[in-house]
Amino acid sequence: MSVYKRGQTYWYKFLFQGQLIRDSAKTNSKTVAREAERARRRELELAVNRIPKRDRTPLFGIAAREWLASKNTLAPKSLERFQHHVATLTVEFGQRLICDISADDVLRLRSKRISEGLAPRTVNYEIAALRGILKSKGFWGGVLDELERRGIKKLPERHDVGRAISSADEQKLLDAIAASRSPALLPLFILAIDTGLRASELRSLTRRDLSLVWENGTIHQGALTVPKSKTDAGTGRLVPFTSRACAVLSLWLSRFPNAEQCSYVFPRHRVGLGGDARKPFIWDIDLSQPIGEWKKAWRLAFEEAAVRYRWHDCRHSFISRLAENPHVSEETIKSLAGHVSKRMLERYSHIRTQAKRDAIAVLDGRNSDFAWAHDWAQSKASQKTRS
Repeated sequence: MSVYKRGQTYWYKFLFQGQLIRDSAKTNSKTVAREAERARRRELELAVNRIPKRDRTPLFGIAAREWLASKNTLAPKSLERFQHHVATLTVEFGQRLICDISADDVLRLRSKRISEGLAPRTVNYEIAALRGILKSKGFWGGVLDELERRGIKKLPERHDVGRAISSADEQKLLDAIAASRSPALLPLFILAIDTGLRASELRSLTRRDLSLVWENGTIHQGALTVPKSKTDAGTGRLVPFTSRACAVLSLWLSRFPNAEQCSYVFPRHRVGLGGDARKPFIWDIDLSQPIGEWKKAWRLAFEEAAVRYRWHDCRHSFISRLAENPHVSEETIKSLAGHVSKRMLERYSHIRTQAKRDAIAVLDGRNSDFAWAHDWAQSKASQKTRS
């Protein structure tokens, strides 16, 4: 072995299997240069003996970033969910070696999230992200074996399809929304509950997707065509507007006189307060970009109304109200709502059964004068008993 100095930098050189190896150690420390020479010789010895180089175990934070980068082909919503969970997991384990995370750590994390009030489904998603990160580096197997040995399973999740908003609660929500600082919340809510569109479908609507008949500055009648949906059955479906949808949409669209066919129905904007009354107004409008989230505005509205519903319950309400009408066929429901899962149809089949009973009850009311039919049935029954 030989270490020598050239200028301000140390170099090393040695013979390996008859070949001269010479390279810069890129340091002005002779001690470090000697270590560099030993490391280079060992690297060559491992390679010639076909001994694979052992990867260094990374910190959890580094492994988490690498795993997230491998998920860039996911749908935007799924990617956003994983980004959130990677951020929270990094807070918990970021500075620990990934090999040091055990089944006890998983259980402690789960208990902590439950105590914070998170839903079981959210906790399961975070554990799934943790599993993916550990699995990507080959450290999930031992954790899984320990969890299975203890009989630990996923937290049970709710799999209901939501609930319909009652008429009384809808009025409370409308009163609260009318006082909201978000001018977009009212048209969003009316369109959601009267057309059954998902939040993502509302966000993707452009002017070209609307078919409107205007009279005296207001929409007399109209319909929309869903441009993009999570399912093939939902994309391209036509949904007519109710009268109140026409009215609220007339006021909303009038806010954007410069809108073109390619402009979004709900464009990106900011909300401010102006005047002595501190009324909300929108500004910094970008018609070429869709609106962001309105979760905070929705939460403030249902808290003000003293009720609690998910935004997706607007869609559930739309489908439930259609199902309550015995004259609306299931094919019509599917056509208006797009994809309706088997679980949802099972739920709605109960609603439709009750609606049919109610319809028959109406016939009973109309036939109340025909008491002779009841007497006739009783007389027949008594004759059969005597015989």
